[in-house]
Amino acid sequence: MSDIADKLRLDKWLWHARFFKTRTLAAKVVGEAGVRINGDRTSKAAHGVIIGDVLTFTAGERVRIVKIRALGTRRGPAPEAQALYEDMSPAPSPRESVNVPRFEGGGRPTKANRRELDKLRARGLE
Repeated sequence: MSDIADKLRLDKWLWHARFFKTRTLAAKVVGEAGVRINGDRTSKAAHGVIIGDVLTFTAGERVRIVKIRALGTRRGPAPEAQALYEDMSPAPSPRESVNVPRFEGGGRPTKANRRELDKLRARGLE
């Protein structure tokens, strides 16, 4: 019986840890994109996770790698949720910026500055 108490549904844990806004969204991501648990891919939201499991999944545009430290009993505040896992994800890479001239002056841009920016926007560079 203690085996059941030591497991929690994958979608529920992702929701408790505040990786997804709703449990339904967590289940959808697990079902569509799949989640790796200790390297094994699963697409079942009801898969049980235990303390020590390493999860790999996508949240937005980032790939997240987390190690479960605790299962949790509720979806609490952010500090409580962050105590449920250890983040092993690589640091997000800085966004590649296109060299687009921008208005660098103080205050409002002049009419000439606005025209230049409008031309750039029309060409799709901004």
